[in-house]
Amino acid sequence: MTTRTHWLFGDQLGPAFLGAGDDGEGPSRETPVVMIESRAVFRRRRFHRAKAHLILSAMRHRAAELGDRVTYVRADTYREGLRKAVGRDPVTVHHPTSRAALALVTSLDRVTVLPPRGFLLGHDDFRAWADGQRGLRMEAFYRHLRRDHDLLMDGGSPAGGTWNLDHENREQPPRGRATLGAPAPYRPREDDIDEEVRHDLDRWERAGDVSFVGRDGPRRFPASRREARAALKRFLGERLAGFGAYEDAMLADDGVMSHSLLSSSLNLGLLDPVECVEGAETAWRAGDAPLNSVEGFVRQIAGWREYVWQLYWYFGEDYRSSNALGHTAALPDWWNDLDADAVSARCLATVLRQVRDTGWTHHIPRLMVLGSHALQRGWDPAAVTDWFHRCFVDGYDWVMLPNVVGMSQYADGGRMTTKPYTSGGAYIDRMSDLCGPCRYRPDRRVGEDACPFTAGYWNFLHRHRGTLEHNARISRAVHGLDRLKDLSALLDQERERGEGPP
Repeated sequence: MTTRTHWLFGDQLGPAFLGAGDDGEGPSRETPVVMIESRAVFRRRRFHRAKAHLILSAMRHRAAELGDRVTYVRADTYREGLRKAVGRDPVTVHHPTSRAALALVTSLDRVTVLPPRGFLLGHDDFRAWADGQRGLRMEAFYRHLRRDHDLLMDGGSPAGGTWNLDHENREQPPRGRATLGAPAPYRPREDDIDEEVRHDLDRWERAGDVSFVGRDGPRRFPASRREARAALKRFLGERLAGFGAYEDAMLADDGVMSHSLLSSSLNLGLLDPVECVEGAETAWRAGDAPLNSVEGFVRQIAGWREYVWQLYWYFGEDYRSSNALGHTAALPDWWNDLDADAVSARCLATVLRQVRDTGWTHHIPRLMVLGSHALQRGWDPAAVTDWFHRCFVDGYDWVMLPNVVGMSQYADGGRMTTKPYTSGGAYIDRMSDLCGPCRYRPDRRVGEDACPFTAGYWNFLHRHRGTLEHNARISRAVHGLDRLKDLSALLDQERERGEGPP
């Protein structure tokens, strides 16, 4: 009888992907494993160097843990690697996380695709819920999942009597302080595997085989199950309590605040969402963290992360080409190169610098600085999606397609969210310490000191007035255009600004 080999993709690195699950499907403890390091993956996109390092380090750490059980192949493509490793022997693989990878495995002979792992709800269960909804809104899904998984529930009611404590998690950053003062996050120590990865990446770049963007080192995110568990323990024990109130705040000198920094570990499969949300609930019930912090963290994972994963598959491949606002402008070189030093606007320069140096920044800089600027400039949403995919250590196709097309760029016309997420400089000024020393003033629309976000916001509303004036959540702002005596000067100014760095 021919032995089946189980194939692990580079984002299926935790214990959930080896062993039979509740569905009774999956490899046994004795099943041989194949892992394939495909060089073509890194040729297709100009990835952030820190992201390439993290993925390769995580794969090689997992291979070292599996020892003689794994056949680790370095090949040009997945097809070539699989052929080298198993020939024509049968293979199983858990449902990949991207449509491209799923198309690949389903096109291969003798490959059996098992159900997905690493998420809370099956696709069929989500479809059954979604097909019965008049509109797909995250809040309704979040409540459904909490009930279904008895998560942060007291009987049939939400813990504390309220489903969503977001109103308690919008505190402005403490004034006069450069940092939030939260306990330091877990940071891993590099080892010989990291040194090998860095040597290989240097060699590939020198050969002109691949090209990266951003900086690499030292590695900031877990590359093994042990490290990921340590990061989760540090967050739950020392940082969760202070997470909620300043969840939406930004500080120039404190890019991590009290955020968990667990997204890359979840998306590599090193952590399972169940252990994260149940650990947070346990902390609350033990009196170690307030409910607003715990609910905010649970909503990020059991709400938003799960919702994005499900919508990626539910909406179908056509969703990728959504462009309801007709944005087609190309991304400028300074943006693609993460050239933070070319940017004068302090908020944008600070966030670009964080991405350049670490491959990460938290959700508010992503949405209300990076995404908002791209939306205001009218950049092609497909190109913006690809940029976020390439430049963030936690970025994958399933992560970024709904997040960017649906939420950040409003390119789906409201299928996912109810309004465009963009603002003038006043929001950034209120929620950060970024505007004080900036050469631009958040309350100025026109002139040399006009804030690019304030001017960009009104210009965006003007360009899309016909579409947005019927949106109840933003129509009041759109009608505010009629009160702007300097609108003509503002529009001339924005035309002259072009695509240079602000």
